[in-house]
Amino acid sequence: MTEISDLIAPDRGQEATAIHLVTKAGLDDRLKSLSAGQRASLAAQKFEGAAGQIGIVPDGEGVFVLGGVSDPEDLSSYSLSALAEKLPAGTYRLVDAEPGAAMFGWLTAQYRFTRYKDDEDAQGPRVLLTDQVGRIEAAVAEALAEMKVRDLVNTPAEDMGPAALEAEIEALAKAHGATLKTIRGDELETGYPMVHAVGRAAARHHAPRLMHLSWGDDTHPVVAIVGKGVCFDSGGLDIKPSAGMRLMKKDMGGAAHAIALAGLIMAAKIPVRLHLLVPAVENAISGPAFRPGDVLSSRKGLSVEIHNTDAEGRLILGDALTRASEEEPELIVDFATLTGAARVALGPDYAAMMARRDETADELAKLGREVEDEVWRLPLPEAYREYLSSDIADMTNAQSNPYAGASVAGLFLDRFVGEGIDWVHFDTFAWRPFAKPGRAKGGTAYGLRAAWRLLQARYSS
Repeated sequence: MTEISDLIAPDRGQEATAIHLVTKAGLDDRLKSLSAGQRASLAAQKFEGAAGQIGIVPDGEGVFVLGGVSDPEDLSSYSLSALAEKLPAGTYRLVDAEPGAAMFGWLTAQYRFTRYKDDEDAQGPRVLLTDQVGRIEAAVAEALAEMKVRDLVNTPAEDMGPAALEAEIEALAKAHGATLKTIRGDELETGYPMVHAVGRAAARHHAPRLMHLSWGDDTHPVVAIVGKGVCFDSGGLDIKPSAGMRLMKKDMGGAAHAIALAGLIMAAKIPVRLHLLVPAVENAISGPAFRPGDVLSSRKGLSVEIHNTDAEGRLILGDALTRASEEEPELIVDFATLTGAARVALGPDYAAMMARRDETADELAKLGREVEDEVWRLPLPEAYREYLSSDIADMTNAQSNPYAGASVAGLFLDRFVGEGIDWVHFDTFAWRPFAKPGRAKGGTAYGLRAAWRLLQARYSS
């Protein structure tokens, strides 16, 4: 595939096919300026000017394009995605408009996952010219981050196990001059006992590990990004049914988000002291597997009774959030494919977001709406903390009732975040079951751009 950075280019007068944006309501006025033959051509294509429709109009020896959008004067992230997906390969120029925010969707619309087979439907690159040269770099960076999440989540567990996640973070650290410390296997037992317990049943080549990348000036504000890296989740001894296990390659989607966000921060040289923590495990079944009824110790010193081995993501995050808190950050952001309850509540298109501070939640919601990466806040109710009570330990890892599963999981994590720290938790699906323009079926980032905009707003110099 053509490099993503080449799909949007500065307009220097190159030869290009013109795109005229129209609305359904404004189509009649546009048709008045066309010849009878051109109108007949559009009628044959059943072009009505609806958003996402494309009409190819003959014009002498060439053609121009009519592209249907909702509002040509206010293009959003995915306004041009259908055009980028449907147009023939070539170079294009908008007439009387600039792509603006829609650069992002123009790029993501051309994403293909081709690690295991060629894309038989590939049309070749569609290049968009623009005078907004200053916006290209930012659009490309965000699109690459989105595509990083897609690539990591789409890759099957055998090729995206804990060692492969470590290799991704190692490459990220090398690219940006960051420091990476990794603790593996039985070395985790003393410092990260819950990470060790969850991952110890996996085969040796999928041994558990905790990656801690640090970057930036020690004098800058400290920010920690944490991502759940369960590279495959069988459910453990509380084994999932086969249908529930089918997509569990995506259970490291939180780690994919965290890696992509850390890459954005470092590439943009945001003046923060960054800590990226990714606990990576496979929740497998074998002799050493942890059991329902076991009591685990934790880095925080809290004891946790296991009610359900399929509630393992919160366990490894607990140790990682404790370690992140030890750096005394101003802000911790974690991403995790944590609960089915969040999907029941919000469906696949919204990341559930929980936050300690109202102002942080409000800012994230606002910024997410602006970039079509909406997040939806769920509460952290004090009244539900009792759902995690245990008769023999400080807490359990899962409640015995069916209520408020996403919020109760958030309350579990809250116990491991340092007091007074501004903390945001994203319970993300990391998967799109149905394609939309610019958003392919498969691995997908939710909440990533909202979090990125929050960090830019707070820390960009």
